[in-house]
Amino acid sequence: MKTYKTIAMLFGLLMILSCESQLNVVPEDDVASSTVFTSAATISGLVTGIYSKNQSGDLNGNPQLMSDFMADNVAFVGSFPSLQEIDQFETLATNASIDNIWLDANELIAAANNVIVNLPQIDVNEVTDLNAADVTRFVGEAKFLRAVTNFQLVNLFAQPFQISGGTNLGIPIVTEFFTGDIAPFQLERSTVNEVHAFIEQDLLDAIAALPEDNGTRAEAGAARALLSRLYLYREDWARAADFANQVISSGNYALAGDFDFYDDNPGSSENIFVAINTATDGPQEAAGSDEVYVNFYNPSPGGRGDAPFSQDLIDTFAADPGDRRFDELSQAALDAQNNDTFFTTKYPDVVNNASDGMVLRIAEMYLNRAEANFRAGTSVGATPLADVNTIRARAGLAALGAVDLDAILLERRKEFCFEGHRRMDLLRNNLNLRPGGGAVSAPGADKVIFPIVDDEITNNPNITQNPGNF
Repeated sequence: MKTYKTIAMLFGLLMILSCESQLNVVPEDDVASSTVFTSAATISGLVTGIYSKNQSGDLNGNPQLMSDFMADNVAFVGSFPSLQEIDQFETLATNASIDNIWLDANELIAAANNVIVNLPQIDVNEVTDLNAADVTRFVGEAKFLRAVTNFQLVNLFAQPFQISGGTNLGIPIVTEFFTGDIAPFQLERSTVNEVHAFIEQDLLDAIAALPEDNGTRAEAGAARALLSRLYLYREDWARAADFANQVISSGNYALAGDFDFYDDNPGSSENIFVAINTATDGPQEAAGSDEVYVNFYNPSPGGRGDAPFSQDLIDTFAADPGDRRFDELSQAALDAQNNDTFFTTKYPDVVNNASDGMVLRIAEMYLNRAEANFRAGTSVGATPLADVNTIRARAGLAALGAVDLDAILLERRKEFCFEGHRRMDLLRNNLNLRPGGGAVSAPGADKVIFPIVDDEITNNPNITQNPGNF
């Protein structure tokens, strides 16, 4: 799978490249509707192109890396100025790294809208090997991927629900497919509540449209899992617990007995949805998700050594010795500044770039259910204590006799370190991103979220910048 950027797609992204003289390659999923909507095979290829965009390192790789080093899991020691800005809470609207996230995300949304808007208008009787069930499934996949992307954007570019009950500005909601006029895409930002409601509807539609088993592509369980996360972030404890419980009780997923699912094992029962990288496309995909993970999270040789464990995370694991998530998923090495430290081994394939980026896995459902049940005083599916101890048992740790919110958040931190959860887990719980970080990294601070990128400000007269940015 490969990702391409084109001027035509950029119009659909609400952005115009400042340098329009560059060579632009029209991707397979951006050809004329008269060509692509002619057979089930070409339509499937169009949807595969959306998955390819999701594989981009600017959607699966950099956002997770940034989310962990903005918080307290990673001691970022890299030399890229754009990443240093983010690490130091000095991000500018001209930052190239966040510009790439905004561009690639809106490119994916534009591709998804092509399917969502145009495919249902096709007469299936005039398309080779296509039936109504295919149309429903393809549209469901596009809606799921659009939801994943919008959720990532609103988490990065807007303050979380907890700051003002979701009435604060989120992101523009783009629903149309570009046909030549950019005016419909010069949108105001919707509120976080409105964006969340849009994501929710996409996921509910996806649940109804997707099969329970869809191979390596999105299935109904993935939409339920992301809904659980959405409801958890919104403090809708009953539905967060309910949807997590639906995924757990479905029998389609189960905690893996060990941690080999990180090592290019998309078929593991652990995985609900992953950004799959293979030995075929990994080395060729310069912006591929695994290349980001491998480069930053692995020491030299093989990686850059830029993103080791923070000392705070090392100390956290040391406080409860014998944790397999440290003992089996870390390696001692020198970082990019020649300091003795530890690196994760969750992305080990430095030869083929064929490790997978975790998006949704069953362990999250146990901890979503534990937190939601604890906060609501309920026991949907299991008690919070039972769920936390289930996760601890796989990690080789002794069972707890009682559990509180701090214990649940601690298990989330250790289970999902280097997978991009930590920043939102802290912000939504009104916790500072850094130990002793002060006002600059406190919940609600200007720079704990990203500025709206400069290209969008320049080309969209209706957009509003985030406070404290220019």
